[in-house]
Amino acid sequence: MKAGLSIVVPLYNEARGLARLHEQLSEAARRLAQSRGLAVEVVYVDDGSRDDTLNIARGLASDALDVQVVGLSRTFGKEAALAAGLDHARFGAALFMDGDGQHPPTLIETLVRHWQEDGYDVVYTAKAHRENEPALRRLGGRIFYALLNWGARHKIPEDAGDFRLLSPRAADALRRMPERNRFFKGLASWIGFRQLRVDYEPEERAHGQTTFGLASLVGLSIEGLTSFSVAPLRLASLLGLLLALSALLFGASMLFEVLVYGVAVPGYPSVVVGLMVLGGVQLVMIGVLGEYIGKILSELKARPIYFVAEHSVKAAEPEAGATRAAAE
Repeated sequence: MKAGLSIVVPLYNEARGLARLHEQLSEAARRLAQSRGLAVEVVYVDDGSRDDTLNIARGLASDALDVQVVGLSRTFGKEAALAAGLDHARFGAALFMDGDGQHPPTLIETLVRHWQEDGYDVVYTAKAHRENEPALRRLGGRIFYALLNWGARHKIPEDAGDFRLLSPRAADALRRMPERNRFFKGLASWIGFRQLRVDYEPEERAHGQTTFGLASLVGLSIEGLTSFSVAPLRLASLLGLLLALSALLFGASMLFEVLVYGVAVPGYPSVVVGLMVLGGVQLVMIGVLGEYIGKILSELKARPIYFVAEHSVKAAEPEAGATRAAAE
């Protein structure tokens, strides 16, 4: 493994903004080479894009940094694309960032400084605030992290994003994680080492709309919960206990009314409502168990996380000025 920094960028339908992002990454690579003598490569992982993303990635210039393009055989999801990028990274340290331009490349130097000068192995970023997000989404995030960290021995930092830098030993530790159902935010936190949070202001998305909608967010939340927490199982057990206790108290109250006051016990409505409540709760519990059983089945099958359809590498070309100086 070479010394340097590999920037892993998963892509899905980012054709309109990819050239601009690559220019920003190339500029960041030049600054890192001048100030720290750090070799940089970028690993673009196309996750089965339906637009021209892959063709544009193939044609990107490698004048300031090495460029790898990894095209997956279909859309496997962002977590799989991150795993593919990490597996193909040739340099020791790894940095993950999104391809929509909202993670500012100007922050890369700060992350590298905390790694090289301050000795942190994981430097992760978090949004400085979420005032521009809908209230329902903010509430959902708080509930998600509360459930995720409920009773956990190691807490996963709230609002931590995928935009993070891993030192060579932290990146190697992440590669050694064997599970197929991956939740990178949790995995990168779980490995330990010295970690530092850096707050940032996300950039405005330059083109188009995000493909990571509500359904994807809910899916990722379920993935994270079932991968790193038994909170859903605990909630199901707690709910069952509360219902059993409620049924016991309700039965005792009816028996008391019959024996003491001679009040007739309500008939069909109470029975029907009770059956519907118990049936609904049982179905919810079966669904929770099914999620965990599905994860177990997926791990036992041990299918590959992704398949690569194509892979290309372009080495960094010397700058024009450096070429003239070498000739003289």
